[in-house]
Amino acid sequence: MEIKRKKQYSGILIGIAGGSGSGKTLVAETLFKDLGNESIAMIQQDSYYRDLSHLSPKEREKVNFDHPDAVDSDLMTEQISDLLCGGTIEQPVYDFKQHIRSKRTKHIESCRIIILEGILILYYPKLRELMNIKVFVDTDPDIRFIRRLRRDTMERARTMDSVIRQYEETVRPMHLEFVEPSKRYADIIIPEGGYNLVAIDLLKTKVELLLKEKPRGVP
Repeated sequence: MEIKRKKQYSGILIGIAGGSGSGKTLVAETLFKDLGNESIAMIQQDSYYRDLSHLSPKEREKVNFDHPDAVDSDLMTEQISDLLCGGTIEQPVYDFKQHIRSKRTKHIESCRIIILEGILILYYPKLRELMNIKVFVDTDPDIRFIRRLRRDTMERARTMDSVIRQYEETVRPMHLEFVEPSKRYADIIIPEGGYNLVAIDLLKTKVELLLKEKPRGVP
């Protein structure tokens, strides 16, 4: 009879969640820069949206991208687990203009520290179990909306009307139903996102302490 053995996780996973436009990316990028370690991978939940190439362009626009089912959480969890165990992955590359997965992938080598950010990453239990530190970035709704409006119109070629409509129909309701409640799983709550340098400095100190500990799991 084959005996299953626990995986040995040599890497450290930092999960950074929060509402759309909360400043998650700035927190992740600041932490990445401050740690100054070459063996760090930055992973975004947005890379794992499900491929909608089987739908027409009009049907794709109707998909609720703020619902947990829009994300391939199984693939995300599997690839994060592989990286934590010292493996390499081919991460999906998502085309936000067409709402499909690109034929290209991003090769990511094994790394000591993984910073994972996304609105729903604290929602998925299996993914939470892999995290050493769970962070929630808490920012006022009006600030988050302004940031999302600016990003989607400037970086994703969206019209102002479409951004507002999506915010009213899906972003806000899904935030209240799924994102905001996931805050209770956080170890650390950071108000004002990447501008809270004190909180980021404390987070960096905790990561440095984890680096000195033994790997999780039994080989």
